[in-house]
Amino acid sequence: MMKMKMMALNKFSARGAVVATALMAMSAATFAQQAQTLVPAQSEIGFVSKQMGVPVTGHFTKFAAQVAFDPAKLATSKVSLTIDAGSATLGVKETDAELPKPLWFNVPKFPQATFNSTAIKSLGAGKYEVAGKLNIKGASQDVVVPVTITQNGATSTATGAFAIKRLAFKIGEQEWADTSMVADEVQVKFKLALTGMPKI
Repeated sequence: MMKMKMMALNKFSARGAVVATALMAMSAATFAQQAQTLVPAQSEIGFVSKQMGVPVTGHFTKFAAQVAFDPAKLATSKVSLTIDAGSATLGVKETDAELPKPLWFNVPKFPQATFNSTAIKSLGAGKYEVAGKLNIKGASQDVVVPVTITQNGATSTATGAFAIKRLAFKIGEQEWADTSMVADEVQVKFKLALTGMPKI
């Protein structure tokens, strides 16, 4: 009797494993169908800060995006960005050499900045609000990012801008925390070109 129960239990477990594997495969296939592909050559992430009242523009040269966006299924749509903090550049060699150091991005300890969406809301006419968690230098903040999506043939382009407070992320510490030298507010601007997005 015990042997029969064990055989039945093994069959049940095996059947459960097969079902679980099938469900995971279906989920992966669904994500793959929805996922978009970033076109790096047509994409950019930049930032504008003010140093002693003068706007200074920079950008990141290395970043990746994982996007599964369907305008008909916003509840299950996701956006994730991974940015190489060490790729920040202001276009000045001496300044760029300082950015990876502990007082600024501290790249050896925090090599990446990330954004992960938690909710996406449609505002109509290709405009959306993407709420999520922004993590820079080990600090996490909730942000709401306005995004406009335009489509041209097979390419969809998501653009937007939002402000962050650099001191909330400890970007520019000690003497550089003086906001009369470097303003606290930083404007982040982005353009992400994507293929594979459903029609808006």
